[in-house]
Amino acid sequence: MFIQTESTPNPATLKFLPGQQVLDAGTADFVTSEAAGGSPLAARIFAVDGVTGVFFGTDFVTVTKDDGTEWDHIKPAILGAIMEHYQSGQPVMDGNGAGASAATGHAVHEGEDGEIVDQIKELLDTRVRPAVAQDGGDITFHGFDRGIVYLHMQGACAGCPSSTLTLKMGIENLLRHYIPEVVEVRPVAA
Repeated sequence: MFIQTESTPNPATLKFLPGQQVLDAGTADFVTSEAAGGSPLAARIFAVDGVTGVFFGTDFVTVTKDDGTEWDHIKPAILGAIMEHYQSGQPVMDGNGAGASAATGHAVHEGEDGEIVDQIKELLDTRVRPAVAQDGGDITFHGFDRGIVYLHMQGACAGCPSSTLTLKMGIENLLRHYIPEVVEVRPVAA
């Protein structure tokens, strides 16, 4: 098994490509080792000292490390954990996939502005999410209130130094261009 690695715009995060499917659909974001209980793969990766976050896409695993740890010291152990997992035959997610996001990953919006929210989600799905998945992350809709779009950043996008620029210059401009009701985009914490 050959696992490729790619850097991301976030220096604290690396993207690992095992060459096999990770999730059938959607994403799974584990921000603590306790949250990784529903995933044997995430639990193995969190067992490596210095790992602070694990994120799964359909064909990649994104791992975030703490500031005091060097990639040169933990990358071999992470590669080993991923390889051991796939050789073990265990599933990536236990049972019902607790911890994985829904297929779309977007929050449900109830109330007025439903048509605007549908347009926001459509633009995120077609223009934004494929691009951020290339960098090992995901951005999902969290809410819309009085012209402000709230987005949840996951994987390499969470804590990335360039995420504010991505939100303001990229996503906000895109949404404002197509949807005049949008006045601002803000990130939300997990």
